[in-house]
Amino acid sequence: MADEKQTLPSPYSTGLAGRCPRCGEGRLFEGFLKIRPRCSACGLDFSFADSADGPAVFIMLIAGFAVLGAALYVEIAYEPPIWLHLAIWLPLSIIVCLAMLRPMKGLAVALQYANGAGEGGLDKR
Repeated sequence: MADEKQTLPSPYSTGLAGRCPRCGEGRLFEGFLKIRPRCSACGLDFSFADSADGPAVFIMLIAGFAVLGAALYVEIAYEPPIWLHLAIWLPLSIIVCLAMLRPMKGLAVALQYANGAGEGGLDKR
């Protein structure tokens, strides 16, 4: 396993590209966010992959900070009407969140694999 960890591709490049975390060749996703059952190139079983709500939470925080900061700047600098704020910032926040969701989920899965993360449990000694 130590030799395998040394030859693994970068979890950042494979995760952000939506590729298999072990070989870097096969696709990770079947649809927009659905993870395939296994890698088509190396056969890695993706049943370990459970990113849960982690990527969504980080994306909401990052996108919310960026979009809200821009909206506040525009409000202070130009004072546009509220309908213009809604027309600009609501679609922008949706687009930013959707654009970041797939790469962040892929990154979470790749980091899970690279670090051997699994479901938590009680230690029964």
